[in-house]
Amino acid sequence: MTGPKSEKVAPVGQYRERNSTADRALDILGLFSENKLSVSGQEVATALGTARSTAYRYLQSLVGGGFLEEDPGGGFRLGLRVLELARLARRGYGLSEIALPVMRQLCAQVGETVLLTRRAGGAAICVERCEADHPVRISYERGSVLPANAGASALALLAWLPEQECRELLQGQRLQRFTARTMTDVDAVVERLADIRRDGYCVSRGELDADILGIAAPVRGASGAVVAALSVAALEHRVPDRRLPQVIEAVRNAADLINDQLAVTGD
Repeated sequence: MTGPKSEKVAPVGQYRERNSTADRALDILGLFSENKLSVSGQEVATALGTARSTAYRYLQSLVGGGFLEEDPGGGFRLGLRVLELARLARRGYGLSEIALPVMRQLCAQVGETVLLTRRAGGAAICVERCEADHPVRISYERGSVLPANAGASALALLAWLPEQECRELLQGQRLQRFTARTMTDVDAVVERLADIRRDGYCVSRGELDADILGIAAPVRGASGAVVAALSVAALEHRVPDRRLPQVIEAVRNAADLINDQLAVTGD
């Protein structure tokens, strides 16, 4: 009677060698940058601290896998396989995946609820919401659909559209009055949108929910078009005038960070 077959295990030396080879390949790919689109065999050898013959073996392995290709001008450049992986990586990142970590940081920084909204025709939709330690009751729940004439988020979504398109969107719906501060006159809203566009952000006070202050900034996709709005919603008394510039700056900086990441992913 024979005992159970033992599972073959690669010798430790071989395992380490495979890891070492992978590390070297990653090191080579890490040599490329915005200002370094091609590398020579000597540069690789110097960076890895190896002989040129060893560096060329690593390079040819990457060429064989499509990760590098020979540059007609000399040296090696990134190959088509890298472009394919970049495309797949971009598909894996949606707006929410990129925005949520930034929203959480902003929520912790200002201590207030943070919203991410998108436009659907003449309506604003809340797609993500990060709650502060002291929750506030506001109309913007995740998934809620609200008219575009009230609140910082909705107005920030409209402000960078062409004026005629804004007018048509606003005239195509009944502009509901939520509080005494809600604007329901199309001309007045369009004028307000011009101010928001000039300032680069929107501040609203009790226009959608009484006693709620909203501060919103546009989020732009890779094309530069506004694809969403990032906003803070807080009880008015929690953001007095002396604190307002600080929160505005935090919101704008967070929106810019999302913009930069969307530019990289191509969304």
